Amino acid sequence: MWVPFWTLFKKEVIRFLKVWMHTVLAPVLTGGLYLFVFGEALSKHLPVYEGVSYTAFIIPGLIMMTVLQNAFSNTASSLIQSKISGNLVFILLPAIPGPQVAAAYIGASFVRSALAGAGLYLLCSWWASPPVREPGLLIAFGFFGAAIMAALGLITALWAEKYDQMGAVMNFVIMPLTFLSGVFYSVDSLPPFWQAASRLNPFYYLVDGFRQGFFGSGDTNTTVSLLIVAATALAVTAAAVVLLVKGWKIRT
Repeated sequence: MWVPFWTLFKKEVIRFLKVWMHTVLAPVLTGGLYLFVFGEALSKHLPVYEGVSYTAFIIPGLIMMTVLQNAFSNTASSLIQSKISGNLVFILLPAIPGPQVAAAYIGASFVRSALAGAGLYLLCSWWASPPVREPGLLIAFGFFGAAIMAALGLITALWAEKYDQMGAVMNFVIMPLTFLSGVFYSVDSLPPFWQAASRLNPFYYLVDGFRQGFFGSGDTNTTVSLLIVAATALAVTAAAVVLLVKGWKIRT
């Protein structure tokens, strides 16, 4: 029953592992550069939690940002490449159930984002090693974050007709939302208007919740953050599954 899922899942994992220097190593090095540049430049200028160095403070945000961006890139790039090259027909012809297709793509994104996130954590340990006080929160927020972005990547790839459109979503939607989610600063340090604006950004709850997994404290209520990101993940994943089942823009 689940043979199609496992076949497609393994195919997707093998696909990104064949170019691991681009799909896994490059994001790790990019995150390390962010830590080096921002950690050194802003360590004495931005207030963070009491008893927490600025370098340690930004590590959870950088890891979550890496997880989010890689989960999105994995599904979006794979599906749109299949659409443009024409090999998507090999997935459509066997009539694999839409939920299994979505699960395979999203599952492979989990693997890629987890590898990139773990690799970045190991690299960041050279500068600082923040304590992990709530490992369950790390798993929960990492899971929901990857699910949201992987499903959003599927929807983007279904909609896009060319790489430029996928790149536009990444550059003008995903990147701004991740950078404005409190990765490099505490939202509580912002003026009231920008604090309120930040709380409209779902990525803010992912970053803050993930950070709470390390330090045991954050800017938001943990339960509220979990409910928000869980509801968002459910809604976006359901939308991706429905669109795949209907064959939106991939079946004529």
